Amino acid sequence: MGEDNQPLSLSRAFFSTLKRELKIANRQRSQLVNPLFFFIMVVSLFPLAVSPEPSILRTIAPGVIWIAALLSTMMAADALFKHDFEDGTLEQLLLSPQPLFLLVIAKVVSHWLTTGLLLTLLSPLLAAMLFMDTNHLSALVLSLLLGTPVLCFVNAIGAALTVGLRKGGILITLITLPLHIPVLIFGTGCVQASVYSQPYQGQLAILGALLVLAIVLAPFAIGASLRISVSG
Repeated sequence: MGEDNQPLSLSRAFFSTLKRELKIANRQRSQLVNPLFFFIMVVSLFPLAVSPEPSILRTIAPGVIWIAALLSTMMAADALFKHDFEDGTLEQLLLSPQPLFLLVIAKVVSHWLTTGLLLTLLSPLLAAMLFMDTNHLSALVLSLLLGTPVLCFVNAIGAALTVGLRKGGILITLITLPLHIPVLIFGTGCVQASVYSQPYQGQLAILGALLVLAIVLAPFAIGASLRISVSG
């Protein structure tokens, strides 16, 4: 009887944690808006710093949008576990009978829904600002849909390692930036291939493989990092 109810209890734990995180994010709307504003500001400043010429902006648009998305997700990662650590909720999660990796996945999914997904939905508007052809927007959106969850999982590892520190944002950047490079390369490469009318399915497949690896491996790394940070 207990074994039959276990899948139900696991799914219930996942969705209850996800629902809780989304409610908290809705109450703290400033943390939702800040990464979006930062994303818009970074992309908007590039024409002023580089050149307003449409041909130049069209060429650098994929890299600009991907770098802005990377920096925005890193900016939002510092608060991923911080509030739970400060109010004691994180210790309760670590002592919970439910698998920690499942609760961690729920938190990261909530983090992606409130950051990565919103950045992805906003990206076509900013791509139009950089004069990117609408024929290439599908490659941009698909690459961000596959790539931003990987960024969120990697950022969560850095956030878990630095959760006990007062100012861990810089350390998160130093820890996670090397791990972001493959996602950045294949994400921008996917859009660049579309711009030059080349097949980009290979880059999407690699991003999908990175996402699978992140879902399988990152939650265990995050859980171990949280235990180290809390016990330390």
